[in-house]
Parts: sequence; structure tokens; C-alpha cells
Amino acid sequence: MNSRRPQTVKRKLKLDLALMMALSAALISTACTGKPARTGGWSLDNQPRATLADYKGKVVVLDFYATWCEPCRAETPRLVQLQAQYQQQGLQVIGLNVGGPDDRDQVPAYAKEFGIRYPLAFPDDEFADSLLGDNQNIPQAFVFDRNGELVKRFIGYSDSSGAELERIVKDVAGK
Repeated sequence: MNSRRPQTVKRKLKLDLALMMALSAALISTACTGKPARTGGWSLDNQPRATLADYKGKVVVLDFYATWCEPCRAETPRLVQLQAQYQQQGLQVIGLNVGGPDDRDQVPAYAKEFGIRYPLAFPDDEFADSLLGDNQNIPQAFVFDRNGELVKRFIGYSDSSGAELERIVKDVAGK
């Protein structure tokens, strides 16, 4: 009788593991299918609400950041450089602040500090959740092609991820 119990436990663990792997695969494939986030958008100061569809025909980098986030601060000069370098090829970087209500007042000083010339906006909760839902860490950058299809998601920032972001932008913007 004792010999049966471990088999039952092993079988249950195998089933639980298989279920977890299937759910993980489903989440990963959903996040990486290249389908655009169709719900929600963001608000720009003194301008109408915007959505990804408004930028059809452009290569878009949506960057979720906060002014107090050190990796975000490390990433920002690269984004400023990318916008300047690839704007003529149709690149549009958009910074989406997710730093919380207290961070909104810091955005103008942040833009000035880094010489940001791309829009800085505030995403709708449902839009942020549709993209960040499985991982809320910031910074996160999403590269969309000219048709609004997700090309690549970057979580966090390092020199190597910055170089990869630039390579992807150069490749997509050059098409």
C-alpha cells in the first residue's frame, strides 16, 4: 500500500507540471504572437488620446518607464539617440510613464534632463496591463512594425539589450 502512494504523488506531480508547462506556453505564445495590443491607449498632455493604430505606417517603440527607475534612466539616452537617428526612416518612440500618480509631476523635468524630443504620455490601465500583464518590471520596450505588429519585447535594460533594441529598430525601420 505504501508503494502506491508515491506513484500517485508522482503521477499528480507530472500532471501538475504538464498543466503548468501548457499554461506557460500559452502565455508565452500569446505575448509573442506579433499581434498588436488593440485595447486602450494613452493620454498626451493637451492632446487627444492616442492608440497604436494612430501610428500605422511608422515603426513604434513604446517604452514603459518611471522617472525614479534607475534602469529606465540608463535606457533613456539610447531612446533619445534612436529617435534622432531613425526619425527620418519613420521611427516614433513614445515614453509611457507608469511611475504612479506622484511621478506625473516629475515628467517635465525628466524630459528636460535627458533632452527628450519624443512624446511622453500616460497609458490607460487596460493598455498597460495588456502589454505588461505577465511581468510588471520596468523598463519595458515594445517594438512594433509599420503594421502595428509586435516585433520584439525588451524587459529591463543593459548595454547588450540596448544594442539589440537598436539592431531591431534599424532592421525594421529600414524596410
